[in-house]
Amino acid sequence: MAMASFCFSSPTYASPTYSTRVNRYLALLPSPSLRIDTALASPLSTLRLGFPKDTIRIHSQPINSADLLSSSSSEENDSVPMPVVLIDQDSDPDATIVQLSFGDRLGALLDTMKALKDLGLDVTKGSVTTEASVTKTKFFIMRMGRKVEDPDMLETIRLTIINNLLQYHPESSEKLAMGEFFGIKPPEKKLDVDVATHVHVEADGPKKSLLYIETADRPGLLLEIIRIITDTNVDVESAEIDTEGLVAKDKFHVSYRGAALNSSLSQVLVNCLRYYLRRPETEEESY
Repeated sequence: MAMASFCFSSPTYASPTYSTRVNRYLALLPSPSLRIDTALASPLSTLRLGFPKDTIRIHSQPINSADLLSSSSSEENDSVPMPVVLIDQDSDPDATIVQLSFGDRLGALLDTMKALKDLGLDVTKGSVTTEASVTKTKFFIMRMGRKVEDPDMLETIRLTIINNLLQYHPESSEKLAMGEFFGIKPPEKKLDVDVATHVHVEADGPKKSLLYIETADRPGLLLEIIRIITDTNVDVESAEIDTEGLVAKDKFHVSYRGAALNSSLSQVLVNCLRYYLRRPETEEESY
Protein backbone atom coordinates (compact mmCIF):
# COMPACT_ATOMS: atom_id res chain seq x y z
CA MET A 1 0.00 0.00 0.00
CA ALA A 2 1.31 3.47 -0.83
CA MET A 3 2.23 5.51 2.19
CA ALA A 4 1.77 9.25 2.65
CA SER A 5 4.82 11.32 3.55
CA PHE A 6 4.29 14.33 5.78
CA CYS A 7 5.96 17.51 4.57
CA PHE A 8 6.54 19.25 7.90
CA SER A 9 7.82 22.75 8.24
CA SER A 10 7.69 25.16 11.14
CA PRO A 11 4.59 27.34 10.91
CA THR A 12 4.83 31.11 10.69
CA TYR A 13 3.62 32.62 13.93
CA ALA A 14 1.26 35.53 14.15
CA SER A 15 2.20 38.82 15.79
CA PRO A 16 1.89 39.25 19.60
CA THR A 17 -1.30 41.31 19.19
CA TYR A 18 -2.86 38.30 17.56
CA SER A 19 -1.52 36.03 20.21
CA THR A 20 -4.23 33.52 20.99
CA ARG A 21 -2.58 30.19 20.40
CA VAL A 22 -5.19 28.93 18.00
CA ASN A 23 -3.72 31.23 15.35
CA ARG A 24 -0.47 29.27 15.52
CA TYR A 25 -2.23 26.43 13.78
CA LEU A 26 -4.80 28.23 11.63
CA ALA A 27 -3.13 31.50 10.59
CA LEU A 28 -1.71 30.06 7.37
CA LEU A 29 -5.09 29.01 6.05
CA PRO A 30 -7.07 31.26 3.69
CA SER A 31 -10.45 30.14 5.02
CA PRO A 32 -10.16 28.99 8.62
CA SER A 33 -13.23 27.31 10.03
CA LEU A 34 -12.72 28.57 13.57
CA ARG A 35 -13.49 32.25 14.07
CA ILE A 36 -11.70 33.60 17.11
CA ASP A 37 -12.69 36.56 19.28
CA THR A 38 -9.41 38.10 20.45
CA ALA A 39 -10.84 41.25 21.92
CA LEU A 40 -10.07 40.12 25.45
CA ALA A 41 -6.79 38.42 24.67
CA SER A 42 -3.56 39.68 26.21
CA PRO A 43 -0.13 39.11 24.67
CA LEU A 44 1.47 35.84 25.68
CA SER A 45 5.16 35.36 26.26
CA THR A 46 5.09 32.03 24.43
CA LEU A 47 2.76 30.50 21.90
CA ARG A 48 3.12 26.92 23.10
CA LEU A 49 0.21 24.81 24.19
CA GLY A 50 -3.55 24.95 24.53
CA PHE A 51 -5.67 28.07 24.76
CA PRO A 52 -6.25 30.30 27.79
CA LYS A 53 -9.91 29.58 28.40
CA ASP A 54 -10.74 33.15 29.52
CA THR A 55 -9.32 34.83 26.42
CA ILE A 56 -10.89 33.18 23.39
CA ARG A 57 -14.33 32.30 22.29
CA ILE A 58 -15.68 30.23 19.44
CA HIS A 59 -18.57 31.94 17.64
CA SER A 60 -21.52 29.71 16.95
CA GLN A 61 -25.28 29.90 16.64
CA PRO A 62 -27.00 31.57 19.64
CA ILE A 63 -27.31 29.03 22.45
CA ASN A 64 -29.03 29.41 25.80
CA SER A 65 -26.59 27.53 28.01
CA ALA A 66 -28.87 27.48 31.04
CA ASP A 67 -31.71 25.93 29.09
CA LEU A 68 -29.43 23.33 27.59
CA LEU A 69 -27.92 22.34 30.90
CA SER A 70 -31.27 22.17 32.69
CA SER A 71 -32.72 20.15 29.84
CA SER A 72 -29.84 17.69 29.91
CA SER A 73 -30.03 17.31 33.67
CA SER A 74 -33.73 16.48 33.46
CA GLU A 75 -32.92 13.56 31.17
CA GLU A 76 -31.17 11.54 33.84
CA ASN A 77 -31.54 8.30 31.96
CA ASP A 78 -30.10 9.70 28.74
CA SER A 79 -26.35 9.69 29.33
CA VAL A 80 -24.09 11.63 26.97
CA PRO A 81 -22.24 9.24 24.62
CA MET A 82 -18.52 9.33 23.89
CA PRO A 83 -17.62 11.55 20.90
CA VAL A 84 -14.97 10.03 18.63
CA VAL A 85 -13.09 11.65 15.73
CA LEU A 86 -10.76 9.35 13.79
CA ILE A 87 -8.45 10.59 10.99
CA ASP A 88 -7.05 7.65 9.02
CA GLN A 89 -4.07 8.09 6.68
CA ASP A 90 -3.42 4.38 6.20
CA SER A 91 -6.53 2.70 4.80
CA ASP A 92 -6.82 4.51 1.47
CA PRO A 93 -3.84 5.32 -0.78
CA ASP A 94 -5.50 8.37 -2.33
CA ALA A 95 -7.74 9.94 0.32
CA THR A 96 -7.73 10.86 3.99
CA ILE A 97 -10.57 9.07 5.77
CA VAL A 98 -12.36 10.78 8.64
CA GLN A 99 -14.79 8.83 10.82
CA LEU A 100 -17.08 10.61 13.27
CA SER A 101 -19.41 9.15 15.88
CA PHE A 102 -21.43 10.47 18.83
CA GLY A 103 -23.74 7.69 19.88
CA ASP A 104 -26.86 7.84 17.71
CA ARG A 105 -27.18 11.63 17.82
CA LEU A 106 -25.54 12.67 14.57
CA GLY A 107 -27.65 13.51 11.54
CA ALA A 108 -26.60 14.01 7.92
CA LEU A 109 -23.59 16.14 8.99
CA LEU A 110 -24.11 18.53 6.08
CA ASP A 111 -22.79 21.36 8.27
CA THR A 112 -19.56 19.46 8.89
CA MET A 113 -19.12 18.71 5.19
CA LYS A 114 -19.63 22.39 4.36
CA ALA A 115 -17.11 23.50 6.99
CA LEU A 116 -14.52 21.11 5.56
CA LYS A 117 -15.22 22.23 2.00
CA ASP A 118 -14.75 25.83 3.12
CA LEU A 119 -11.15 24.86 3.90
CA GLY A 120 -10.64 24.15 0.20
CA LEU A 121 -11.00 20.39 0.58
CA ASP A 122 -12.83 17.92 -1.64
CA VAL A 123 -15.19 16.01 0.62
CA THR A 124 -17.39 13.04 -0.23
CA LYS A 125 -19.54 11.12 2.21
CA GLY A 126 -18.77 7.44 2.55
CA SER A 127 -20.39 4.70 4.55
CA VAL A 128 -22.74 5.11 7.51
CA THR A 129 -22.77 2.10 9.86
CA THR A 130 -24.43 1.41 13.19
CA GLU A 131 -22.97 -0.86 15.86
CA ALA A 132 -24.45 -1.21 19.33
CA SER A 133 -26.44 2.05 19.00
CA VAL A 134 -23.37 3.95 17.78
CA THR A 135 -23.62 5.46 14.29
CA LYS A 136 -20.28 5.90 12.52
CA THR A 137 -20.07 8.23 9.52
CA LYS A 138 -17.08 8.25 7.17
CA PHE A 139 -15.86 11.05 4.93
CA PHE A 140 -13.26 10.78 2.18
CA ILE A 141 -11.17 13.95 1.99
CA MET A 142 -8.76 15.01 -0.72
CA ARG A 143 -6.78 18.16 -1.46
CA MET A 144 -5.76 18.89 -5.03
CA GLY A 145 -6.50 15.31 -6.03
CA ARG A 146 -4.59 13.54 -3.26
CA LYS A 147 -4.83 12.78 0.45
CA VAL A 148 -4.10 15.53 2.96
CA GLU A 149 -0.47 15.33 4.07
CA ASP A 150 0.17 18.69 5.73
CA PRO A 151 0.11 18.36 9.56
CA ASP A 152 -1.25 21.91 9.94
CA MET A 153 -4.23 21.05 7.73
CA LEU A 154 -4.81 17.73 9.50
CA GLU A 155 -4.97 19.52 12.85
CA THR A 156 -7.30 22.12 11.33
CA ILE A 157 -9.57 19.34 10.05
CA ARG A 158 -9.66 17.83 13.53
CA LEU A 159 -10.44 21.15 15.25
CA THR A 160 -13.06 22.03 12.62
CA ILE A 161 -14.94 18.78 13.18
CA ILE A 162 -14.79 19.15 16.96
CA ASN A 163 -15.90 22.79 16.71
CA ASN A 164 -18.94 21.76 14.67
CA LEU A 165 -19.72 18.99 17.13
CA LEU A 166 -19.63 21.49 20.01
CA GLN A 167 -21.75 23.95 18.03
CA TYR A 168 -24.56 21.61 17.01
CA HIS A 169 -24.30 19.17 19.93
CA PRO A 170 -23.28 21.36 22.90
CA GLU A 171 -23.91 18.48 25.30
CA SER A 172 -20.68 16.95 23.95
CA SER A 173 -18.74 19.74 25.68
CA GLU A 174 -18.42 17.85 28.97
CA LYS A 175 -17.03 14.80 27.14
CA LEU A 176 -14.34 16.57 25.09
CA ALA A 177 -11.06 18.10 26.19
CA MET A 178 -11.86 20.98 23.82
CA GLY A 179 -14.99 21.66 25.88
CA GLU A 180 -12.78 23.40 28.42
CA PHE A 181 -11.72 25.95 25.80
CA PHE A 182 -14.67 26.19 23.40
CA GLY A 183 -17.70 24.52 24.98
CA ILE A 184 -20.52 25.59 27.29
CA LYS A 185 -19.50 23.15 30.02
CA PRO A 186 -15.95 21.92 30.68
CA PRO A 187 -15.33 18.27 31.54
CA GLU A 188 -15.99 17.54 35.21
CA LYS A 189 -12.96 15.28 35.43
CA LYS A 190 -9.57 16.10 33.98
CA LEU A 191 -6.99 13.49 33.10
CA ASP A 192 -3.74 13.28 35.02
CA VAL A 193 -1.18 13.73 32.24
CA ASP A 194 1.36 11.44 33.92
CA VAL A 195 -1.16 8.63 34.29
CA ALA A 196 -2.81 9.13 30.90
CA THR A 197 0.36 9.27 28.78
CA HIS A 198 1.68 6.07 27.17
CA VAL A 199 4.29 5.92 24.39
CA HIS A 200 5.91 2.89 22.82
CA VAL A 201 7.47 1.74 19.53
CA GLU A 202 7.23 -1.70 17.96
CA ALA A 203 8.60 -3.26 14.79
CA ASP A 204 6.45 -3.20 11.66
CA GLY A 205 8.71 -4.79 9.07
CA PRO A 206 12.27 -3.97 7.98
CA LYS A 207 11.47 -0.52 6.57
CA LYS A 208 9.26 1.06 9.21
CA SER A 209 8.25 1.04 12.86
CA LEU A 210 4.89 1.70 14.51
CA LEU A 211 4.76 4.43 17.14
CA TYR A 212 1.82 4.43 19.57
CA ILE A 213 0.94 7.52 21.59
CA GLU A 214 -1.91 7.89 24.07
CA THR A 215 -2.20 11.11 26.05
CA ALA A 216 -4.57 13.82 27.24
CA ASP A 217 -5.97 15.74 24.27
CA ARG A 218 -5.49 19.48 23.78
CA PRO A 219 -5.46 21.94 20.87
CA GLY A 220 -2.38 21.68 18.66
CA LEU A 221 -1.31 18.31 20.04
CA LEU A 222 -0.74 16.74 16.61
CA LEU A 223 1.60 19.51 15.47
CA GLU A 224 3.64 19.31 18.64
CA ILE A 225 3.99 15.52 18.40
CA ILE A 226 5.16 15.69 14.78
CA ARG A 227 7.60 18.48 15.64
CA ILE A 228 9.21 16.31 18.31
CA ILE A 229 9.38 13.31 15.98
CA THR A 230 11.02 15.31 13.19
CA ASP A 231 13.42 16.98 15.66
CA THR A 232 14.83 13.50 16.37
CA ASN A 233 15.43 13.08 12.59
CA VAL A 234 12.70 10.45 12.31
CA ASP A 235 10.41 10.49 9.27
CA VAL A 236 6.62 10.20 9.60
CA GLU A 237 5.21 8.18 6.71
CA SER A 238 1.56 7.93 7.72
CA ALA A 239 -0.69 8.32 10.71
CA GLU A 240 -3.98 7.45 12.35
CA ILE A 241 -5.20 10.26 14.61
CA ASP A 242 -7.91 9.20 17.04
CA THR A 243 -9.67 11.60 19.42
CA GLU A 244 -11.83 9.73 21.94
CA GLY A 245 -13.37 12.20 24.34
CA LEU A 246 -10.60 13.51 26.59
CA VAL A 247 -7.94 11.19 25.17
CA ALA A 248 -5.85 11.30 21.98
CA LYS A 249 -4.81 7.86 20.69
CA ASP A 250 -2.45 8.24 17.75
CA LYS A 251 -0.47 5.77 15.64
CA PHE A 252 2.39 6.79 13.34
CA HIS A 253 4.36 4.73 10.84
CA VAL A 254 7.92 6.06 11.21
CA SER A 255 11.33 5.32 9.73
CA TYR A 256 14.94 6.49 9.84
CA ARG A 257 16.77 6.78 6.52
CA GLY A 258 14.36 4.35 4.90
CA ALA A 259 14.62 1.68 7.58
CA ALA A 260 12.88 0.73 10.81
CA LEU A 261 14.09 2.38 14.02
CA ASN A 262 16.70 0.46 15.99
CA SER A 263 16.29 -0.01 19.73
CA SER A 264 18.50 2.97 20.65
CA LEU A 265 16.69 5.46 18.44
CA SER A 266 13.32 4.07 19.51
CA GLN A 267 14.21 4.70 23.14
CA VAL A 268 15.38 8.25 22.40
CA LEU A 269 12.11 9.00 20.60
CA VAL A 270 9.99 7.48 23.38
CA ASN A 271 11.89 9.40 26.07
CA CYS A 272 11.51 12.73 24.24
CA LEU A 273 7.79 12.24 23.71
CA ARG A 274 7.16 11.10 27.28
CA TYR A 275 9.14 14.00 28.69
CA TYR A 276 7.31 16.56 26.60
CA LEU A 277 3.78 15.14 26.84
CA ARG A 278 3.95 14.75 30.60
CA ARG A 279 5.26 18.29 31.02
CA PRO A 280 3.24 20.40 28.60
CA GLU A 281 4.59 23.69 29.99
CA THR A 282 8.27 22.77 29.58
CA GLU A 283 10.29 25.06 27.34
CA GLU A 284 10.72 23.72 23.79
CA GLU A 285 14.51 23.51 23.94
CA SER A 286 14.68 21.72 27.29
CA TYR A 287 13.74 18.22 26.26
